[in-house]
Amino acid sequence: MGTYKCCLIFKRRYRWTDAPPPDDVRALFADHSGGAATMGADGLRRYLESSAGGGGPADADNAEGEAERLLDQIRLQGHQHQRAGPRLPRLGRGQLLGLDDFHRFLFSADLNPPLRRPRVHHDMSRPLSHYYVYTGHNSYLTGNQLSSDCSDVPIIKALQRAVRVIELDMWPNSAKDDISILHGRTLTTPVSLLKCLKSIKEYAFVASPYPVIITLEDHLPPELQDKVAKMVLEVFGTILYYPEEEHPKELPSPESLKGRVLLSTKPPKEYLEAKDGGGAVKDGDAEKNPVKGTDDDAAWGIEIPDFRTEIQSAKQEDDASEHRDDDEDDDDEDEQKMQQHLAPQYKHLITIRAGKPKGGTTSDALKCDPDKVRRLSLSEQQLAKAVVNHGTEIVRFTQRNLLRIYPKGTRVTSSNYNPFIGWVHGAQMVAFNMQGYGRALWLMHGFYRANGGCGYVKKPDFLMQSEPEVFDPKTPQPVKKTLKVKVYMGDGWRMDFKQTHFDQYSPPDFYARVGIAGVPADSVMKKTKAVEDNWVPVWGDEFSFGLTVPELALLRVEVHEYDMSEKDDFAGQTVLPVSELQPGIRAVALFDRKGNKYPNAKLLMRFEFV
Repeated sequence: MGTYKCCLIFKRRYRWTDAPPPDDVRALFADHSGGAATMGADGLRRYLESSAGGGGPADADNAEGEAERLLDQIRLQGHQHQRAGPRLPRLGRGQLLGLDDFHRFLFSADLNPPLRRPRVHHDMSRPLSHYYVYTGHNSYLTGNQLSSDCSDVPIIKALQRAVRVIELDMWPNSAKDDISILHGRTLTTPVSLLKCLKSIKEYAFVASPYPVIITLEDHLPPELQDKVAKMVLEVFGTILYYPEEEHPKELPSPESLKGRVLLSTKPPKEYLEAKDGGGAVKDGDAEKNPVKGTDDDAAWGIEIPDFRTEIQSAKQEDDASEHRDDDEDDDDEDEQKMQQHLAPQYKHLITIRAGKPKGGTTSDALKCDPDKVRRLSLSEQQLAKAVVNHGTEIVRFTQRNLLRIYPKGTRVTSSNYNPFIGWVHGAQMVAFNMQGYGRALWLMHGFYRANGGCGYVKKPDFLMQSEPEVFDPKTPQPVKKTLKVKVYMGDGWRMDFKQTHFDQYSPPDFYARVGIAGVPADSVMKKTKAVEDNWVPVWGDEFSFGLTVPELALLRVEVHEYDMSEKDDFAGQTVLPVSELQPGIRAVALFDRKGNKYPNAKLLMRFEFV
């Protein structure tokens, strides 16, 4: 029972009631219990076998043991959480499930999750260029790009999420005798390189055993480079990997690099230019005129732009603005000139070398050298311009080499961009500001829940093919698969939020938004009706999504509370890789704006592929 004030004098009472099991749940229970009033281990085993979907929690060989294990967990969970609320699983006498028990089992995000069990199942023996890699940008920043503190804390948090690429900007300290990590030419306060390296070593493999790549933006003179080399060797010791040959023809595989740390960088252009009074802006350096509408509320509230819109916008950008946002990769002539200034030991430790071939055009930058591999960096704007006329060249380049995409310099609030423009062209390192939050970052976190959440996701085969022709992202594709999604109901907010969090005068009016993020042809959002005055909304709405590139598609789910007079309130979100979805009725846990899981809020949904 909940009591709300009305007109400052009167009080209105609302009775909180449990919603009955949906008709589909009743039909499932009747089917697997043989029409009886209870279901034992055999009935639960039959259900698990039928709903495993070729990769679910129980295949045919293990279903019996899985059923017994689940019965024990349901009983234990029900015993431990009797006081937590009526929606938690509990077991009846004699380890027999009644209809309500079966419903509660289906509505348990721990026992009946929407994704396959978290295990690595992709082939990890291919070269690094065959994988998308969970990549951070300016990983040391705690907030905005202009004035926030630099710290090892966001680095630790990123590694705990299984982010595999950490970026550090190295500058001489004020005394010119040590190395500081900070965002150059801003008011950000520095943190020491040694502290960051030690934290990387401590947390590198807590969430994933696969390699960590440290991308170094180097602004150091040779004597400090030599100091960096000594620090790196001292901190990482035998876990630091570096190749015997200076220019390997192929990158090693994630499997062969388990438990290893790699360095990726290029010579310091800024230090040499500073002697002549020059000074280039590094990739992602903050612009003086930030874009409007990028406060915290806008960061999560605005919808992710279709990347066709971003391409069109980039085409209209002034070329001079593009040069300010350019990365400091140079042609061979400049690089050869700078190699003589590079500390020998430091140079030897670089595994993934960044740089462009001689020439200034996009086609020149994307040329593949059969004798060596490299890393190329482009801003989000540069990529958007390049894909207009060079889409297939980018795909071909990324089959052997690494392509890193980074946020444009105007994203001073640490916002992010649509990652699919990079992913559909094969870019492995789509670098994001991990310290912020918003819909684009939700997509990034959701994408890397695939493959056991290890931080490496194997690229689809079509991006690696060269015969009969290289994949062209602009060519329309037929629908390969249709995903049907039914949103039954939601629950848990009454335990996670205060009674008046959403509305001072009545229970919330929840509605759900469900859709696909992916290539433009697949991207769409739909929504349920709003259910008035109910903490346990029952929708029963069904949606269908045709997928032309299901390998990259993400299922987006958001819940909002309808407000007639003000902006609708946020009530949770999640993003799920379509390739990992288990068919059947599943409990979908919800997360807050920052990507933290709510203790109880969740949805009951059904997934079906046709």
